Amino acid sequence: MDLNLAGKTAIVTGGGSNIGRAIVLAFAMEKSNIVIADIDEAQGQKVAKEAVALGAKAEAIKTDVTSFDSVTAMVKNTLEDFEKIDVLVNNVGWTLDRLFVEKSRSEWEKEVNINFWGVLNCTRAVLDHMIERKYGKIISIGSDAGRMGEYREAVYAACKGGVIAMSKSLARELGRYGININVVCPGVTVPENPEHTGESSMWKGPMAQVFTPEAQEKAAKAYPLRRLGKPEDVASAVVFLASDAASFITGQTISVSGGYTMM
Repeated sequence: MDLNLAGKTAIVTGGGSNIGRAIVLAFAMEKSNIVIADIDEAQGQKVAKEAVALGAKAEAIKTDVTSFDSVTAMVKNTLEDFEKIDVLVNNVGWTLDRLFVEKSRSEWEKEVNINFWGVLNCTRAVLDHMIERKYGKIISIGSDAGRMGEYREAVYAACKGGVIAMSKSLARELGRYGININVVCPGVTVPENPEHTGESSMWKGPMAQVFTPEAQEKAAKAYPLRRLGKPEDVASAVVFLASDAASFITGQTISVSGGYTMM
């Protein structure tokens, strides 16, 4: 199937690590133009080189998604370099696996700022351009935690639930402009290689200590397919939703989680 993504321009937030990296490389294989919007500029540049090696045009722009000024500057640079934005993938995310009453307010605020405000900032920053062109694809990475709630992830689940609800509302508002908005919800997706994550990734901190090989093996038993997710599993769904093959799909939440939730 020709997804008709060659020459399309896609912004991938958090594109330097784990799922984001896989999404970038999936677009690269389609010969898209890619902007990696990542706070870890060095990791973003590393992945941009991988994308270029696959035949794509790619660059990394240091971006703090919690800052609207940083996001609008990234969008401005993208338009200067590639003249258009066809796809936005709101991928960047962050959490710590800890009971609600054990978390500090600063941790709550970081989760809200990255997981919800980050999506809001990036989405708003591209909309004027997409509305003017009457074309655009916005795919946000949610979580099954946002669909069903999850133990030890209360604030993260609330943010992802908000992303799902906001995406549905915007799909209703913006469909008249030819803009498709959808959400992909991964299950647990642990990096297969430490080199595939930057130093700012949550997988370089406490989350890596929580999801030890033994914990991963135990967690996999909760999935009907009896394995955890791979970054490429999520990337394939994102690239499909970004393509014209999915032009009649909007306002949807799709779980790529091995059957962990069935809704």
